[in-house]
Amino acid sequence: MKDPRMDKLADILINYATSLQPGEKILIEDRGFNRELVVAIVNHAYKAGGLPYVNLMDAQVERAMQRGATQDLWDWHARLDSARMRDCAAYIAIRGGDNAYETADVPDSQKRLYSVQYSQPVHSNIRVPHTKWVVLRYPSPAMAQQAGMSTEQFEDFYFKVCTLDYSRMSRAMDPLVRRMETADRVHIKGPGTDLRFSIKGQRAIKCDGRMNIPDGEIYTAPLLDSVEGVLQYNTPSLYQGKTHENIRFVFKKGQIVEATGSQQEALNNILNTDAGARYIGEFAIGVNPYITEPMKDTLFDEKISGSFHFTPGNCYDEAPNGNKSAVHWDLVCIQRQDYGGGEMWFDDELIRKDGLFVPADLQPLNPGAEKEEA
Repeated sequence: MKDPRMDKLADILINYATSLQPGEKILIEDRGFNRELVVAIVNHAYKAGGLPYVNLMDAQVERAMQRGATQDLWDWHARLDSARMRDCAAYIAIRGGDNAYETADVPDSQKRLYSVQYSQPVHSNIRVPHTKWVVLRYPSPAMAQQAGMSTEQFEDFYFKVCTLDYSRMSRAMDPLVRRMETADRVHIKGPGTDLRFSIKGQRAIKCDGRMNIPDGEIYTAPLLDSVEGVLQYNTPSLYQGKTHENIRFVFKKGQIVEATGSQQEALNNILNTDAGARYIGEFAIGVNPYITEPMKDTLFDEKISGSFHFTPGNCYDEAPNGNKSAVHWDLVCIQRQDYGGGEMWFDDELIRKDGLFVPADLQPLNPGAEKEEA
């Protein structure tokens, strides 16, 4: 039997997240052969009058490609796929498979080659700034295991966070957007963390179900040379097939001058990808009330209620600070009491304490407020 929640999700993806219009071309990329969801998305694309193109991918094949690829090969792939991406108005990526660590044994040099020669020109330079895009996962047993849940429990959680009322969340985000766009100095304090930077004059972008599913963050970018201090992350991150824990950065004049963590060599190899990888391209605040615990999946973890992420690498064109890089690595710090607490200040005003917003106009973003309004 068809799962009606799958149809509801596909409807959100086509008619809300990408707002597909008649005659628009949409590229649907599926990593993991999630047939039921892809079929539902295609059907809704047709109903909207769109022109779908489906590209099926496999993690084991991608691993084999990355291990043996040369610069010439990725240049060729990038030319072909760049042309296709430029021809599309919208893009949906479904990322889900059996093994999140499939590329763990791909050499760092080969991962860097893929990032620089393929991912950056196709995705960072074309897809992100020029299409209506959305990225999501598929609720596989492997993801349930990663989250420490039964398969059925994880499916219920997945559909709850992916099909929430994003229009209500969007309205609640507006006061935080205004505060971020009028703020100058940001000061973040917590266990092992004393971080200062400026966001003066920067745009703040609310992510309310139109870029990622699940969603729930507001992002901007610090002024490039303004970041000073120490940041101790407290959330594990799975990146390029390796789990990184206890990452700690020391900043001087915007640059990461010291980086330590559980994967010390791999961590610094990533930060040495290019000149921009040691600068911050994004500062974002997570507000999804239903996502509370990390599961080593960035699409979920960066939305955790009471968290923020501070991202080494490429900035977004919507909130630019001039940083360009093949790297964009969303590293998360949770500031709730159960994770050690912490404070976030804009100029001289306490904005959030121990993961909860303090000013009255921001309190609708606190967990539980969505139930009160309903």
